[in-house]
Amino acid sequence: MTFTTRWVARPILLAVALLALGGGAALAQLGSLAATGSGPPVNRDEPVTFTADQVEYDRERSLVTARGHVEAWQGGRVLRADQMTFDRNTGVSIAIGNVVLMELNGQVMFAQYAELNRDMSEGILKAVRGVMDRNARLAANGMRRTGGVLNELSRVVYSACDLCKDNPTRPLLWQLEASSAVQDTEHKTIEYRDAVMRMGGIPIAYAPFFWHPDPSVPRQSGLLPPLFGASSNVGVFFAQPYYWVIDGQSDATFTPMLTSRSGGVLDAKYRARFNNGTLTANIAGGIQDGGPQGSFSAQGQFAIDDTWRWGFDINRASSSRFVLNQHILLGLSGDANIQTSTVYLEGFGQGSYSRLDVRGYQGLTSAIATSQLPVVAPRYLYSYSGTPDRLGGRLSLDTGLFNVLRYDGTSTRRAHLTMNWERPFQGPAGDLWKISVHGDSAAYDASNLHRQPNFAPRRNADTAQAQAGIALDFRWPFMRDAGAWGTQVVEPMLQLVVSPRTGDSQFARIPNEDSFSFEFSDANLFGFNRFSGIDRLEGGTRLNAALHGTWYLGGTLIDGLVGQSYQTARDNMFPAGSGLRDTVSDIVARGSFSPAKWLDLTYRTRLDKKTMQIRMADATVTAGTPKFQVSGGYLYSVFDPYFFYVTARPPASTSAYFTPRNEISATISSRWEHYRVSAYVRRNLTTNQMDYYGASAAYEDECFIFDVRFTRRLTSLLNDNGSTALLFFLTFKTVGQVGYRAF
Repeated sequence: MTFTTRWVARPILLAVALLALGGGAALAQLGSLAATGSGPPVNRDEPVTFTADQVEYDRERSLVTARGHVEAWQGGRVLRADQMTFDRNTGVSIAIGNVVLMELNGQVMFAQYAELNRDMSEGILKAVRGVMDRNARLAANGMRRTGGVLNELSRVVYSACDLCKDNPTRPLLWQLEASSAVQDTEHKTIEYRDAVMRMGGIPIAYAPFFWHPDPSVPRQSGLLPPLFGASSNVGVFFAQPYYWVIDGQSDATFTPMLTSRSGGVLDAKYRARFNNGTLTANIAGGIQDGGPQGSFSAQGQFAIDDTWRWGFDINRASSSRFVLNQHILLGLSGDANIQTSTVYLEGFGQGSYSRLDVRGYQGLTSAIATSQLPVVAPRYLYSYSGTPDRLGGRLSLDTGLFNVLRYDGTSTRRAHLTMNWERPFQGPAGDLWKISVHGDSAAYDASNLHRQPNFAPRRNADTAQAQAGIALDFRWPFMRDAGAWGTQVVEPMLQLVVSPRTGDSQFARIPNEDSFSFEFSDANLFGFNRFSGIDRLEGGTRLNAALHGTWYLGGTLIDGLVGQSYQTARDNMFPAGSGLRDTVSDIVARGSFSPAKWLDLTYRTRLDKKTMQIRMADATVTAGTPKFQVSGGYLYSVFDPYFFYVTARPPASTSAYFTPRNEISATISSRWEHYRVSAYVRRNLTTNQMDYYGASAAYEDECFIFDVRFTRRLTSLLNDNGSTALLFFLTFKTVGQVGYRAF
């Protein structure tokens, strides 16, 4: 520490005078310090301020000695000690006892002895302990500072683990030991020589040279932990990622990979953050299956103003197998069968939403030909929900248009408008009513209607359809307080819908783009149109009825609903097995049982109205707490999704195309302090075979993560015989990760 002569005399005399008067702490202005390399420049003429319980000045030897709670600071850097002595002849300050040096970057160094030269940028420290960001700490026998940038440490130990509270002498979960280390505060790295990694005091790895970023650095260019393992598709593989920090807003990761069966692959990922949005791009290429393969994806979203934003999600690939292997080996996500690309513009208003987009699809398997997939260019949607009007009702509308192009199949242009007005009111006896007026309209211009996915008997269609309806909803909840038996609520529900019947002529003249998916359940019992879209419109006069009941018994909740639909005439719009084709529908029901916070059961079903045979069943159960939880599910459905291919659908027999879904799944999980364990399974009851199963376990604390996962897929994908995956990772926080993957 350098003391300039012109600033010493008067402050020291003042300190001596204060001591002569029996004063406490003496305050002095003592010279200047220069900033370390890790912080902003400090003016060398800026004085150092210090406090101490006692200050002595030896004029003969030019020594200034401060004792008792000594603290000196300048430019954000603070030095504390029990005693500090400054030699004016040599310019060296010596700090003894409980030495604390706090740097500008937040790092704190503890020592028992320190000799600091000049402006604390150079010197030595003995018995050093350091506290850094992200719970990281290091200890060393000694340290030498050079230029305020390099800290050379001897016999160093580094870890991010806490000491055991019950037994502080117990070895840390992990620690990195080295004969020497260099902390570069300018380039934010720590380099080790003769490094040994210990876990629980047992050595598990050795490296003659090792380095990692300083814990204070959120991002640092360099090699990432390698990926290695084995796969039934590509054989043994090894990948070495390299991470490149381009600037404060962007970075990139390059991952070259070598495989024993498929050759080499290079994957590159770029990320950037702007003031108005983000951008991510990923490109991969290599040799696989005897030829060049590759994939590309890019995602971005950018704000135009507070109302509008635009974005894109582009995905292309050369083959399904290449995408599947890349997703497994590099942990990427996406569909290996179809690649979807879209560009969009969307806006958010008060009660309104608007979107304009273009969408395209790429098929990657022989069963999904790109020529048969649509290109949507463009599609526009607008949705509005108004505030209550003078009559107490609320108006909402949805409108839009799209242009669907298929090289091999139906091409459709459509514009539509859906409007809905609702007015709820309450009767004098607690009865609840709602009147709704609803209208759907659409205009079409379609070509090649006789080809997939419609297979209609005509080639072209230039037509329109519209349907208006009115509905009256009635609910009358009755509540009974039964004292110790809790509270019961019984609620009859009725809905009368009146609208013109459209008939099944829609099959022949209206293209279908949005109404293929359908399942009759309690979720769509009440509604104007029980199809998923408006290309198929349900009409006619019908009465929907249900009985809803709830029982609150202490902490137990029992809730159920059973309902049915009645219409004046058969509706051939629906397939025979849908439960809605006849004048009386199938019975739909829902039941929930929750006797405690740790148990919940829900069951939905559809029963044949004549035989009471189950046509659809969906059951879920969750039991337990986060410390131990079991969940299960069961799904059964006989609906035929190929009903809407009205003619010439391949193959001729629908049963060859469609098999009812009948499957069961279960998951067991536990989370206890630092531990997480889970296992899951799904079984196809129709084929009496497992679809997949797996398990995972993890441990995580303040400094370490161990994660192991196992999955087994038994279904065929891309004509394979299933796959098995085993992954485990060891993460040493602030240092790096090591992992293995096998498939």
